[in-house]
This record gives sequence, C-alpha cells and structure tokens, in this order.
Amino acid sequence: MKQDYVEEGTIKDRILNYVVIAAAAVIYAIAVSQFLDPNSLAPGGVTGIAIILNRITGLETGTWTFAINIPILLIGMWKFGVKFIFSTLYFTVINSFAINILSTFGAVTEDPLLAALAGGSMIAVSLGMVFKAGATSGGTDIVIKLLRLRFPYMKTGALFLITDAAIVAASAFVFENIDTAMYAGLVVFVNSMLLDVVLYGRDEAKMVFIISDFCDSISERLLKELDAGVTHINGSGAYSGKEKKVILCVMKKQLYHRAEEIVRQEDPVAFMIITSATEIYGEGYKSIFSQKL
Repeated sequence: MKQDYVEEGTIKDRILNYVVIAAAAVIYAIAVSQFLDPNSLAPGGVTGIAIILNRITGLETGTWTFAINIPILLIGMWKFGVKFIFSTLYFTVINSFAINILSTFGAVTEDPLLAALAGGSMIAVSLGMVFKAGATSGGTDIVIKLLRLRFPYMKTGALFLITDAAIVAASAFVFENIDTAMYAGLVVFVNSMLLDVVLYGRDEAKMVFIISDFCDSISERLLKELDAGVTHINGSGAYSGKEKKVILCVMKKQLYHRAEEIVRQEDPVAFMIITSATEIYGEGYKSIFSQKL
C-alpha cells in the first residue's frame, strides 16, 4: 500500500510539473510576443537571436525559436538524457507555437521602457518556474545548466547576464539603433536580478559579532526576544590578554534594529561588527541539502 502511495504521489508530481512548465511557456510567449518582439527588443539567448533573424528573413519568431533549439536539444539529450530533454522539448514546442499565435494580437505597449520592464520580469518568472520544475526553456538555458555543472558557485542569473551580452550588442548593429539595444540590455538586467530572487529567494540577512563583558545577558535576550540563533566564540584581547566571549548571531534584516537596541541597553560600550550575509543555509533559511539551481 505504501509503495502504491509513493508511485501515485510521483505521478501527481510529474503532472503538476508539466502543468507548471506549460504555464511558464505561455508566460514566456506573452513576454516575447506582446512586449519584446513588437518593440524590437532582442534580450539575448535564443529568443534574441530569433527576433534578430525574424527581422532579417521575415520568418516568424516562434518558428526560428523552435529551429534554433533543435541542435541544442540534441546536445542536451547527450549530456542530460532523454527524460530531461523531453520536458524541455515540451516547453519549447508550446512556447514556439504560442509566440506565433499571440503575435497576431499585436503589442500591449509601444513604450520600450515599459516593454523592457514587463518583458524582463515575465521571462524571469517563467524561467524560475521551469527550473524549479526540473526542466529548462531550451536554448542557452541548456548551456547555462552545463556551465553550472562546471562552475556551481556561479548563480544562474549572473551566467545569463554574461551569455546574453553578446547578443544584445549584436542587435545594436542589426537594428542600427543603440537605444533599442540599451532597452534590450535593460531586459537582460531585470531578468537576471529577478531570476535570482525567484530561484534563491531574498534570504539576505545581517551577521553580527558582539564583544562585550555582558555576553550572557545579551545572548539570553537575543534568544528569547528575537528567537535568533546565537553562537559563543571564545576569544582573548591581544593587548590585555583577557579571555572574552564573542557573540556570533545571524538574523533577518528586519530584526537587526531590535538587536541593536538590546545591545545598547545591556552594554552601551559593546564592540559590534555588522556585515551582510547574502546566502544562509540551515534552520530558518535554505536547506544545505537542497540542490542549487
């Protein structure tokens, strides 16, 4: 009975993943067909190449998107397997056809700034949904995934920013309009910044070191009033040679001002070092065992 339950749950998870991928493909298509393509914004990747080739050849952007993805998908099949590529092909087919269909409705806005902000945001949300579902949107996403295997410490958004820069630069020459290319660059920037938020969350926190003669009372209040994790580090003054406890505490940014007030009340002359922690793993934050996207 337990095995049947696990298999049923797995099937439900797969169905849900494909629903999410389909929704992401449509969101991506709306971004391209309603905001970026009508305003000649080529935001890097296969989409940017497809928009550029559309202007050169007249062939529909969605069709070019599908055609360019075929050789890349074959490479991905060799590296990641048929199962992985099937979900990516599923996204690519829906996305390509949706772009061609939705492009017949015309642009939502002809303001390039609004188009860049809206298009970049929608693409970031779409890519985040796809990556969390265990697939990619094809094209340079597969290249990015290969790079992530080689350089796991680099964030996905940063890699997209690097790989898309060349295509944005090329669009300036093709469209002979530097303003259009700069707006396309804005799409890439918005996409890369928001994508990291979608994938990794805004878990930025404050890391505080506190050196005080009243470490015990400060620690007790931090634990009780803020429910923040506190670690004691044994230290000694280089000049005085006196043994001291050092408090190490990581907390959400919104809690820092309350922590600062606690330290001020307990020891006005305490020595504090405050810095930002951009990635935190452990209880209350991200799991260290989860796979980074």
